[in-house]
Amino acid sequence: MPHQVIVNADDFGLSPCENAVILGAFQAGVISSATAMANMPAFEAACVMAQHPLLQGRIGLHFNLTYGRPLSQGILERSTFCDSQGEFDLNLPRHSLWLNRLDREAVMDELEAQWQRCLDNGVRPSHLDSHQHVHNVWPIGEIVARFAARQGVAVRLARNLGQNLSLPKRVFKGLLNRRLHNLAGATADYVCTPVDLRNAPVPTDGLLEIVAHPNQLGADFGDAYLNPGESLTQVLERRLAGIERVSYAVVSKDFQAGTAALE
Repeated sequence: MPHQVIVNADDFGLSPCENAVILGAFQAGVISSATAMANMPAFEAACVMAQHPLLQGRIGLHFNLTYGRPLSQGILERSTFCDSQGEFDLNLPRHSLWLNRLDREAVMDELEAQWQRCLDNGVRPSHLDSHQHVHNVWPIGEIVARFAARQGVAVRLARNLGQNLSLPKRVFKGLLNRRLHNLAGATADYVCTPVDLRNAPVPTDGLLEIVAHPNQLGADFGDAYLNPGESLTQVLERRLAGIERVSYAVVSKDFQAGTAALE
């Protein structure tokens, strides 16, 4: 069994519905972490909720380059990322290994703007991941990981558990994850979805992150990755009974302590 598990709900701030479900899942002890979308309509309401004792220090930034409008100006002029209406419209193949200088600067500016909006609303992100896993695109991942290192927080690895990972995917994700870890300095050891957790062998050591998108299931909680009516609560209990649920703040504190010891 893993030593600890992070159950992270993505998309905090996307809408009032997502906010309510995520707050309820925290209160029920189903999730232990969440990441907020700084450019979404319900973001400010999410930041108010983030002051709840159960959520404090457990909210990261869900970096977004694919949905809604950006917070920075320069990226609006980059057709790689935005359409003529000023909306995100990512035009970058997942296998891309390089971005030109202007595109890199635009990504950096937008990342800084989304991070700053968290700070302006009283939330210092505990870690970084991304909407629709855009930081799994190699050059974007490098920007995100370097930024995470400067802020002293962890970054999510690419999913590395599951039965549907082909050999080429495993090789690429292994190389990407090594790069993300080397640049950021702090990550979990394993990342999977609730379906992967249900179907694949559970790691025998380390820190595991479950990437969740919870939804309401009566008085219980399901998940967008699971079958309709299937309980996320029950999947977690069956597979991870007795494993401590933590947040990325634990990883970041360990990283910061190690960095301070080297100085």
